[in-house]
Amino acid sequence: MTRTIQQLFDLKGKTALITGGSRGLGLQLAQALGEAGARVMLSSRKAEDLVESAGVLKAAGIDVDWIAADCSKEADIRALADETIQRFGHVDILVNNAGAAWGAPAEDHPVEAWDKVMNLNVRGYFILSQHIAKHSMIPRQSGRIINVASIAGLGGNPRGMNTLAYNTSKGAVINFTRALACEWGVNHITVNAICPGFFPSRMTVGTLKAMGEEKLAAHAPLGRLGDDEDLKGLCVLYASDAGKHITGQWLAVDGGVSVISGG
Repeated sequence: MTRTIQQLFDLKGKTALITGGSRGLGLQLAQALGEAGARVMLSSRKAEDLVESAGVLKAAGIDVDWIAADCSKEADIRALADETIQRFGHVDILVNNAGAAWGAPAEDHPVEAWDKVMNLNVRGYFILSQHIAKHSMIPRQSGRIINVASIAGLGGNPRGMNTLAYNTSKGAVINFTRALACEWGVNHITVNAICPGFFPSRMTVGTLKAMGEEKLAAHAPLGRLGDDEDLKGLCVLYASDAGKHITGQWLAVDGGVSVISGG
């Protein structure tokens, strides 16, 4: 029998792991999945941030737990995956969101900063996806992986926004998403990416100040920056059976900025 749209988007009985989930876009994604019925595991580096964010989700009636982990460190990533599987039994939905940025002219960009960004934004996504798939999704022949990329991965930046390593890493995430989707489709695992534009957050505060928040908003066809709701719908689409025939895709959530820039 054909399911209703409400049934297709329903995540009751599903489990989700969100990295970088204690604030900003990660917390918004965790809220979306929890509001749709999923049991949520939050992860970030700082326990105090996780306690606070878990409290917010619990107050909203969401079933939430947390594990502190540094997703730039392989040992932490594997421990996070194992502990989540142990507590939840399995992982249905993985959201790779933990990330870092660095601003510097390309000719002066520190190599150690390049490595820091690549380590977290690309290598971390790979290791966690591999571990969760191998020990939970592939054995169950089911899973949803959602990678948070960026419109920065679609091309260059306005003059003065020198984030070469970040742009490169997010471009890599987009093709990582495509390649992984092709390989794991046989295991009924979908892999998709979200490419946010400018959203006010702790990571972007410096950029918004330097570039001008009003100027950036005015540049978007919709005339605004992203808010605390704008990623929710796409996240739940990718995570639910409403999106079961979507894989290897990316979608920009940017108010139309990437259309102007040719992304």
